[in-house]
Amino acid sequence: MDLDAIFKAYDVRGTVPAELDEEAARRIGYAFARFAGADRIVIGRDARTSSPVLAAALGDGIRASGTAVSDLGMITTDMVYFASGHFDTPGAMITASHNPKGYNGIKLCLAGAAPVGAESGLVEVRALADDDPPLDLSGPYRSDDVLDAYLDHVLLVAGASSIGSLRVAVDGGNGVAGVAISSIFDRIEADLIGLYLDPDGTFPNHHPDPLRPENLVDITALMAREHPDLGVAFDGDADRAFFIDDAGDPLPGSTITAMVAKWFLAESSGASIVHNLICSKAVAEIVSAAGGTPVRTRVGHSYIKQVMADTGAVFGGEHSGHYYFKDNYRADSGILAMLVLLRIISEEKRPLSELRVEFEPYAQSGEINMVVADTGVEIERVAAEFGGGDRLDGLTADVGDGWFNLRPSNTEPVLRLNVEAPDVRGVEKLVALVRAHIEEVPGAGS
Repeated sequence: MDLDAIFKAYDVRGTVPAELDEEAARRIGYAFARFAGADRIVIGRDARTSSPVLAAALGDGIRASGTAVSDLGMITTDMVYFASGHFDTPGAMITASHNPKGYNGIKLCLAGAAPVGAESGLVEVRALADDDPPLDLSGPYRSDDVLDAYLDHVLLVAGASSIGSLRVAVDGGNGVAGVAISSIFDRIEADLIGLYLDPDGTFPNHHPDPLRPENLVDITALMAREHPDLGVAFDGDADRAFFIDDAGDPLPGSTITAMVAKWFLAESSGASIVHNLICSKAVAEIVSAAGGTPVRTRVGHSYIKQVMADTGAVFGGEHSGHYYFKDNYRADSGILAMLVLLRIISEEKRPLSELRVEFEPYAQSGEINMVVADTGVEIERVAAEFGGGDRLDGLTADVGDGWFNLRPSNTEPVLRLNVEAPDVRGVEKLVALVRAHIEEVPGAGS
């Protein structure tokens, strides 16, 4: 057990890799309970084979502090956030999200689904984790079922009664989306065409990361056979959703962010919309044109949730497929994003392949990963070539007919490059120009 490595790897997404073991989970549970200072903490877990054992160890650590544990069982991450908000109590989710099946980790939140990150409590939790938890589990334990209350909540927030008789293909990826998806569709007019909805932590059909094209092969084939109005692919813990239009073409997270933002602004004129800095600049343009206030922030859920709280934003989006809702305790929810998108399609009475066009005026590279010897050195070299730039998160530089963001990974010697330009050729030229000033490790790939 290496607590320093575990906490270092607890990145802006709030997960840690395979180093997490029972003893570490127990210590983190004890530390988190002492930091949070609450009477009880809700715990959920994903479908991974190691999750039951780690959830039990985490619970033991919490109970060793004298804090009660409310065990929610195998559920989605956004159900933990819901429970945290609904009961106004801290929460913990055992999950490694979209990471490989051998990994596992923890996502933490304070009461009201408030984030726990590097600048909002993680340092304090790490310091407390050095202490050995007592052996006496004095905190009470009980199991709770929040599914029905969660369903009532997301259906109300989305105004799901306005969803029409659409056909929807959903790939649960054998993650925990399957805990709730069938029940959702039992309560709306749309019809479900399900794929891999049975939770299975060995992920027998494909890796639980819908941002990787190879993991969309099966749902794309299903859509070609069934011709639904929308395709949805969830990651392992279902807090993130990836969408495919009726023509079988994936939608970038920026497109969904802009589309949902405009929908919210039709009901909340002048409201703030948060977006991270690798979203298309079309997001800010569309928000402004719709009478809203675009608010740019760093990448990562802890930053977005805090900025939403500070600005009163009604919605926030990330290019990676995380979508945050003020009425959902500012927490992200892939299922809620799906419901809102279905409502938009129903109200517009036009196919998504047509609706998306106005939200995609630019071409994007997608995230390009480059292995380097020293991320700091390489960023400074690129900054010198492009005249400095914005340092909100890594380096963002505007080159007139395009822009790019270059960010270091939190956990490995990798630079992440995102580029946008008026067209594909412009993207390719700018990618080549930036990479020409970066010394990549030979043979490491991209």
